[in-house]
Order: sequence, then C-alpha cells, then structure tokens
Amino acid sequence: MDRIEFDTRPAMIADDSAAGLPDLNRRHFLVTSLAAGFAVAAVTPALAQAIHTSDEGLVAGEVKIPVADGAIPAYRAHPATGGPFPTVLVIQEIFGVHEHIKDVCRRLAKLGYYAIAPEMYARQGDVSKLESIKDIMTQVVSKVPDAQVNGDLDAAVAFARASGKADVARLGVTGFCWGGRAVWLYAAHNPAVKAGVSWYGLLGAPPWNPKGTSAISVGKTVKVPVLGLYASKDGFIPNADVDAMKAQIRRSKSQIVVYQDVDHGFNADYRPTYNASAAYDGWRRMQEWFKSNGVV
Repeated sequence: MDRIEFDTRPAMIADDSAAGLPDLNRRHFLVTSLAAGFAVAAVTPALAQAIHTSDEGLVAGEVKIPVADGAIPAYRAHPATGGPFPTVLVIQEIFGVHEHIKDVCRRLAKLGYYAIAPEMYARQGDVSKLESIKDIMTQVVSKVPDAQVNGDLDAAVAFARASGKADVARLGVTGFCWGGRAVWLYAAHNPAVKAGVSWYGLLGAPPWNPKGTSAISVGKTVKVPVLGLYASKDGFIPNADVDAMKAQIRRSKSQIVVYQDVDHGFNADYRPTYNASAAYDGWRRMQEWFKSNGVV
C-alpha cells in the first residue's frame, strides 16, 4: 500500500500569515501540517482520472489559522492579483484536507474566490494514514465535537478577513460527505453566511455519535439558503433521510437536488464512485447558487 508522506516545509505565509503571533501552545494539536497526496483510506492508488488544477496565477498553499488554543493548518488559494475576493469555506471530506480538497480550493480560486479549507481534526489526530473509514470514525471523528468545528470555521473566516484578500461579507461555504453535514450545521450557526452547498452531506444522526445533532433536526431553522446535492444510490445516506430533509426545508430558500443512478462521493474524481456528469452539473449549480445568493 502506498505511503502518504507529509510536506515538512514551513507554512506558506505570504500576505495572510500568522507571522508576529506569539509562540503557540501545540500540546493539544496532533496535526500541525497538512498531508501530501491522497489519504490512504480514500483510495490507494488514486485513479488516473483525478483532476489536478494548476496553481498558476494563484497564491496557494498551507497556512496556519490562529485559534484560542493554538493554531490549525489549512489550505488556502486565491487569485494572485486583485481582491478582496468573495470567500468560500471548504469543509473537508471524512479524509481530512488531502489533495482532493486542496484541488477544490484551487478550482474555486480560478473562479475568482478566496477559498480556505481548515484541517478540522487537528486536535484529534491524523487520518491520512488510517486504512479504513471505520478506523477514521472510531479513532478520530468520534472525538471531534460540532462546537469545535463551528469555532474553527469562525476562526478561518477571521483569518481570511485579516488577510486583506478576502471579502467575508460575501461568504459562502461548501463541503463534502462529513463536511457536507457540517455545511448544514454551520449555516445554522452563522447567519452571516450568504449561501451554502452541501455535497452528499450526512443528514441523519451521525454514525460516530448516534446521539449527536442531525442535519435534519436543524433543517427547519436554517435561514441561510443551502443547496444540497445528493445521490439516489447513496449507501451512506438513505433516500428516506433526503425526503425528510426536503420536508424540513420546504418553506425555506434551501433546495435539494438528487442525481439518479449515482453513488455517494460522485464529485470525488479520484475514486471509483466519481460520476463526471453529476460532478459537472453540481459544480455548475454551486456557482449559480453562490452568484444568485450574493457570494460573487
């Protein structure tokens, strides 16, 4: 099995660095630098179809986001000239901020956005070398509280604002799988978000915490317009959950699109479940959703 190696270079701090901050206490942080390549449990090796977006014309790379108890690594990308740019928080898959999530940030930056993806498991552990989703859930994800996730996303917004390159008054959020659930919860947490897009985000009680908050339970109260992109043959998200969420949001500005005969992870171009047609349509819909709701 291919090994994942870490990028041990210093963080790219450019114009939006954490330079000048006091020495940060990292005792509580098990991940202080982003992994290189793809997470082992995601797929090994990554399929040849995996998309790689060039960073030409961009400022792109790893940064450190100050939080109350230290700093978390993140990947950010934005156009090299101009700005400030509309801002998009990118919330990782269950596999952490690996190459696919970094590439999503670069794709958004090519469209004129400031995109930033914080490593949401920094305190709980490195999932890049774990060999199964079960291990990821039991050893790391089950220990990640929703309040921590929302707080770290707030910190990412503050970091982006301080960079001078991000206009957080035009704030969007998108996420995938684990991160897709977090989109719904963050939209409920932060009414300043203009729009969210959840890609196959879990809707029922999270399997790593059956007593945890479900996206369905917050659906009715979410004021932020969220676009949910789901798959009819998703083995992780029952169609009944999708129907329940549709019922919860029916009086809101949020919407759900279901792609027929498509599986979970249809935007993950490095995995066998990738569906180019659904991925392209979802990407188009995301851009239109952001533009129509002020993230432009």
